Amino acid sequence: MNHRVSIKKVGVLFSMVAVCCILAVPAAAKTVQLTYSSFFPPTHIQSQLSESWCREVENRTEGRIVVQYFAGQTLTQAKQTYDSVIDGIADIGTSALAYTRGRFPVMSAVDLPFGYPSGTVATEVANRLYEDFKPAEFEDTKVLYFHAHGPGFIHTKEKAVHKLEDLKGMKIRSTGMSAQVVEALGGTPVPMPMPESYQSLQKGVVDGSAYPLEANKGWKLGEVVDYATCAYSAAYTTGFFVVMNKSKWDSIDPEDQKIIEEINKEWAEKHGEAWDNSDMEGMRYLLQEGNTMIGLDPKESERWEEAVAPLIVNYMKEIKGADGKAVEKAIRKTLKEYQ
Repeated sequence: MNHRVSIKKVGVLFSMVAVCCILAVPAAAKTVQLTYSSFFPPTHIQSQLSESWCREVENRTEGRIVVQYFAGQTLTQAKQTYDSVIDGIADIGTSALAYTRGRFPVMSAVDLPFGYPSGTVATEVANRLYEDFKPAEFEDTKVLYFHAHGPGFIHTKEKAVHKLEDLKGMKIRSTGMSAQVVEALGGTPVPMPMPESYQSLQKGVVDGSAYPLEANKGWKLGEVVDYATCAYSAAYTTGFFVVMNKSKWDSIDPEDQKIIEEINKEWAEKHGEAWDNSDMEGMRYLLQEGNTMIGLDPKESERWEEAVAPLIVNYMKEIKGADGKAVEKAIRKTLKEYQ
């Protein structure tokens, strides 16, 4: 009888061990499925970089995070992207700060005509500014990173612009800060997002457009303009955000969040470098199309710089969400480091 009890005890013991082993086996990690909305066309290098970010996230998280990419406004329109991320229509979204003027006052200071020399520098300025101030305007989302294009110039059709007086009365497609730059220089800004630029130039709805050299190839605008006035002294940039729905971010395992944060740092740099490489390609494309690049002599260059200077002064006086003087100082500090 004692023998039977022993056998029974051993059986119970093995059952308990088996249950413990089963409990000790970790549950299979749940795959997090995400959507990513971009207004850039699929052939644009910035779109390709965003898509490669998706693949890199999936690769480094070993498939625990899978991101479905939607280019060319196929999921959300450029102007609605930020709100669509808040509402969960898109889990991740990228768009230009300029497309919702007044929505992001602190970060939009990056777009001012500080005379940016490159996209790499503009991208560094944008990310540092966010890290320094963490403005409340982005508190509804999880910011992944920012990037910004190289020097923004005025491109025109039929009429060349050599001096400020040439811009008078010309209708120039522009958005956000670039629209204010156009107005300060004497032109007439016509607000519209980049995807509408080609047709508007082609049909003569506008006389020109403000954009970086890269767009001559990236958006094929070199086919519908004739001149590029390269006024570096008054060069603006356009900042772009990449944000994620907060709830979706919180649903990701902390270890995978760390992996994504590392990728974000790498990709911000890649975007900045890509803007600069694209500027070179855009310049070649512009010239191959038989168009002309116009430089300014030192005296005229100084006139352009003086014409846009009040924009910076006035913007910093009226900025909401941060001390304008501190914001300007931070931007100029980064620019000085690189120049």
